[in-house]
Amino acid sequence: MMVAIGEISLSLALVVSLYATLVSYWGGHTGNSVMVRSGQNSFFAMFILFSIASVVLLRAFLTHDFSLQYVYNYSSRDLPLFYTISAFWAGQKGSLLLWGWMLSLFGSVAIFQNREHNRRLIPYVVAILSATLVLFSVLMVVASPVFAKNAVLPPDGYGLNPMLQNPGMVFHPPTLYIGFVAFIIPYAFAMAALATGQLGDIWIRSTRRWTIFAWFFLGMGNLLGANWAYVELGWGGYWAWDPVENASFMPWLVGTAYLHSVMITEKKDMLKFWGVILVTATFALTIFGTFITRSGLISSVHAFGESTVGYYFLAFLFVILAFSTYMIYTRRELLQSKNQLDSMISRESSFLFNNLILVGAAFAIFWGTLFPMISEAVRGVKITVGPPFYNKVMFPIGLALLVLTGICPLIPWRKASLANLKRNFLMPLMTAVVGGGALLVFGVREPLPWVFFTAAIFVAATIFLEFARGVRARSAGGKENMLKALFNLIWRNKRRYGGYIIHTGMLVMFVGFAGGAYNSQGDFAVKAGGSFEIKDYRLTYIGYTNTNPRPTKEEVVATLLVEKGGKKIGYLQPEKNFYSNQEMSNSEVAIHSTMKEDIYVIFAALNEDEVASFKVHINPLVKWIWLGGWLLGIGTIIAMWPDAREKKRFMARYADA
Repeated sequence: MMVAIGEISLSLALVVSLYATLVSYWGGHTGNSVMVRSGQNSFFAMFILFSIASVVLLRAFLTHDFSLQYVYNYSSRDLPLFYTISAFWAGQKGSLLLWGWMLSLFGSVAIFQNREHNRRLIPYVVAILSATLVLFSVLMVVASPVFAKNAVLPPDGYGLNPMLQNPGMVFHPPTLYIGFVAFIIPYAFAMAALATGQLGDIWIRSTRRWTIFAWFFLGMGNLLGANWAYVELGWGGYWAWDPVENASFMPWLVGTAYLHSVMITEKKDMLKFWGVILVTATFALTIFGTFITRSGLISSVHAFGESTVGYYFLAFLFVILAFSTYMIYTRRELLQSKNQLDSMISRESSFLFNNLILVGAAFAIFWGTLFPMISEAVRGVKITVGPPFYNKVMFPIGLALLVLTGICPLIPWRKASLANLKRNFLMPLMTAVVGGGALLVFGVREPLPWVFFTAAIFVAATIFLEFARGVRARSAGGKENMLKALFNLIWRNKRRYGGYIIHTGMLVMFVGFAGGAYNSQGDFAVKAGGSFEIKDYRLTYIGYTNTNPRPTKEEVVATLLVEKGGKKIGYLQPEKNFYSNQEMSNSEVAIHSTMKEDIYVIFAALNEDEVASFKVHINPLVKWIWLGGWLLGIGTIIAMWPDAREKKRFMARYADA
């Protein structure tokens, strides 16, 4: 009965999404307010229908209803509740339902937010969102039915892939999906602005928080994925330039460029044309990434199996590109900027360089991702593009972005004078020179890491200078102490100083990335009581224990004593696990992490003669990456936090729009 309700809900969602698309477009085109309201109400109904279907599928997992193929393929009776819930989005069908539900939720919120303004834009926004939900409804009803049943009721499920039985995979996919889905909101508003000719900054200001929201979750999704790869895949790294990693990184890069370009549009009424292209490219890249992960054209531990679903996304991608190109071309006159770039040495130009570098990085990754498919199609041989290509290309790009992070906040709008440049950059440059010399003294002599760390010192100095000036100005009258001045400085200028905290987070992450130049590793085979050394650490293998925490899982846990300079640091317990229902094994790494470096131990094998094999990595500064992610998150929350003064100004300016 419940399964039938889920099937009916998705079928109705398909019908309602088609209706909402047509009636919203026509209502907007003809100015028929009754049709516009009907389209909006239909969208709210879609949220209810997708919610019902989601509850039905979740209930099927919780009650172990193995009559459903999807539940059978991704769960089992002894799977912990935590992972039983995450199995909802572990496979293709559930992830499509989650995506559709999120889109219906976000769209409903956006419609509700704009119930009193943007009246001309909203019908077209609803039409675009509904058309996207048509795609997902077709996929879930026709191409990949969510509630497809098994011919025979099996006694137990196949179980969840061992690599997905990790907290990172509970949070990584939904976080990534939030970023992917939320980017359709600014895209829909951009297309609605083109359709109505309302190409001022109202659509940008209306979607600013949606854009930051999408950018934040897409970035966090990438970071959580990197953390999952680091702690679960057991290869010693966090980023391998895998095609699926690239698929989620590219829209984040272009989305970052879009965020910076609209700042200039808001302040200087420039780069309108460029901004619309960037938001279109960002949304298109989310669909492209979905295509390559679901088409079976690439081989990746992250990808779904081969299916026809990917080609629906490919067709939808072509529709998006054709529709967007037509809209941009026909409105090109309205997208002309009112102001021009006054000087190449200005904040506007630094933002433009930032945009070009970010888009260039995205294109390089796009080409590297697509090249194996192109080579196979043309020559019949798949030529893989590996990490050396990406690392070589991305190093100068990353360095340029890092330096621009320091330059942008201090360089003035319109045109910088020599006196201004001297006042703003003399201290940061001197700090970088002194810091670079100190790095040489302390042994950092490899050219590439030295350049990166020195650039990081320069950027840190520029950010510190901005905060110091603001705090000094607020505390000059004696009414605020330094701490209160700092708090008020940030809280009363959330966008500006939240952005600086985001830049600080990125800076800290760059330091962590640069630490990879000093990675070391080794393979060791020892019996109980034996020891081995790597770098300045000594590890002693104590022995192993064998347990069966649940019927389908066997754990072999090794224990190693870690010492440094004769001093005990602690114990590490890497695992080798075996899953009988899937006839698979995987390793659970053990990590001792400090701000300086990680000791990363993989339990590779236990031979019949009781010899244990270990692979050990010493990874410097990895913790800085995760710390930078926290700072990035804090800065984003501050930048997004509602501001009563800003809202009042917005409502006064656009009340009748």
